[in-house]
Amino acid sequence: MLENIREGSQGWIAKTILGLVILTFALAGIGSYTNSVDTSVAEVNGEKITQNDFNKAYQAQRNRMEQQFGNMFETLSANSNYMANFRTGVLDNLINEKLIDQNIENLSIRVSDGRLKQTIREMAEFKVDGVFDNNRYLAIINQAGFFQASDFRDYLRVEMTRRQLSQALVSSEFNLPYQETMFAGLQNQKRDIRFATISAEQFKADIKVTDEEINEYYQQNQARFQNQEQVKVNYIALDVNLIAKDIVVTDADVEIYYQDNIENYRQSEQRRLAHILVEFGDDKGAAEDQAASILARVKKGEEFSTLAKELSADTYSGEKGGDLDWVELGVMGDAFDESAFALSEVGSVTDIVTSDYGFHIIKLTDLKAEHTKPLVDLREELHAKISQERAQDKFFELQQDMAQLSFELPDSLDDAAAAVNVTVETSAWLTRNGNPAPFDNNKLIEAAFSDIVLTEQANSDVIEVSDELAVVIRLNEYQAATVKPLTDVKEQIEVTLVAKKATEKTKALVDDLLVQFKAGTDLTEQLVANNAAFVLKAGISRTGTDVDRIISNEAFELPHPKDGTVSASTLTLSNGDMVLLEVQAVNAGEQTVDTNLAQQQTSELAQSAYQSYVDALKVDAKITRKVLTEAPTQY
Repeated sequence: MLENIREGSQGWIAKTILGLVILTFALAGIGSYTNSVDTSVAEVNGEKITQNDFNKAYQAQRNRMEQQFGNMFETLSANSNYMANFRTGVLDNLINEKLIDQNIENLSIRVSDGRLKQTIREMAEFKVDGVFDNNRYLAIINQAGFFQASDFRDYLRVEMTRRQLSQALVSSEFNLPYQETMFAGLQNQKRDIRFATISAEQFKADIKVTDEEINEYYQQNQARFQNQEQVKVNYIALDVNLIAKDIVVTDADVEIYYQDNIENYRQSEQRRLAHILVEFGDDKGAAEDQAASILARVKKGEEFSTLAKELSADTYSGEKGGDLDWVELGVMGDAFDESAFALSEVGSVTDIVTSDYGFHIIKLTDLKAEHTKPLVDLREELHAKISQERAQDKFFELQQDMAQLSFELPDSLDDAAAAVNVTVETSAWLTRNGNPAPFDNNKLIEAAFSDIVLTEQANSDVIEVSDELAVVIRLNEYQAATVKPLTDVKEQIEVTLVAKKATEKTKALVDDLLVQFKAGTDLTEQLVANNAAFVLKAGISRTGTDVDRIISNEAFELPHPKDGTVSASTLTLSNGDMVLLEVQAVNAGEQTVDTNLAQQQTSELAQSAYQSYVDALKVDAKITRKVLTEAPTQY
């Protein structure tokens, strides 16, 4: 019976019915499911920020951090506290953006289709030889994850409206001269300090950690000791570049293609022109007489470029001897074009030409005849182009076959692989982040961890990694996220707890020393007993490298010492050591204003104004947050 059903399902009628059933489920069943399950991570004035929105923003920010900081970010990402703050920061940004977008809507800020189109055409990233190239445009936005041009236009429209609002907020900011002088004085201020560093390392030998403490820490911090979930997949990959290697292109194919597309290789006639313009002014007759006089001087042999510099009302071209560069038909107006393109010899000059701008005298300074690039110069290029085009056509054809077979036979990739002449390969272990190509693609990873692959253990849909690569995957092996056993991390926990206790003991000691120090007690003997002594540093600056940046930052936070009071505090260094710090003197800095200072201060004021605006929007906003997961779920 099952075999009869399977055979019957291969007919076109059955497939049509199946398609309608799937479509109905997609429109009704899935819709009701997603409506009943709230996957949002926050809600701002009734508008939800979905888990998918968060995942995309999280991954984008993580990728930027990985590119900027490399291995350093890998170290930071192992710290659960850091990553919790990282996720919170991503969500904060999404909430701020949602508030701004809602405010933009309330203010009716819009970007017209015309301006949007103009902006895209003027973006340098989409130009080839200074001219907008649609193929380059589509390729770049696809690489950026916008697989429909409309998606990119929507994204750009949002960004442009946000920019309108931000520019309106920040463009009104300014600073005053006295602020620059005051800021320069503070920036150049110097301080005399002394500090003593008490190492936490010296206390570690005497610190004991019990098994109960280790177990308690393990139970309370299991997220720190968790192995990421991993998946290994089988996959088939359809690659245009591999297909192209088997495409045969003959010389006859190249010749036919060349003749069919010869207009693409033909350069129309080009003319370089110069002109002298006499504007009508209040007396059109007098202007025409002036033009006639100039033309007479040109015909007598006076240098055209000299006359243009001296007499042309078009000062821009006049400075260049009247040069208009290479001019195409339709640019300068009918009367101008008719006369200019009637000139046949380089160096020849028109009679007086009347246009809406005034009277012109036009000179032909250079001429490039119509030229068609010969086939011999294009053969290699066209051979590659034809091969690539045919490979692309074959790619789309095979992709349809691969999609159909992997869907109809969801329990194996073998039939689909045979149909498109590729082999089934197996990936390395994959995590949700940091995988080698092609699994650095978000869509592939989303599919690898999807219910279809993991739970149903079926073939995925065809995943278009790029215009040149399509992949289908299925599960090979899965390892769920697990907590490492205590025996594997016991030593690590013990080291952590010893360091923590040593720092706590050091802090208690230094806090006690600070109280005595402020009371006027000489700490020399106590510091020596703890292997420390005061170090003097005179004239440290805010940006200097004489001392640890943590120490210098704290030194410039402390108040000026005065009236016999001690300006001192304690601080913790990144290695757990503690510092007792005193500011002994504050030396006024030079109030010389740097030329870039005004711009810098204005920029800082503008940023502050923008943040204040966002904070003001939050006051009346209804914002609900949900607890973020340790690792964002991919969909």
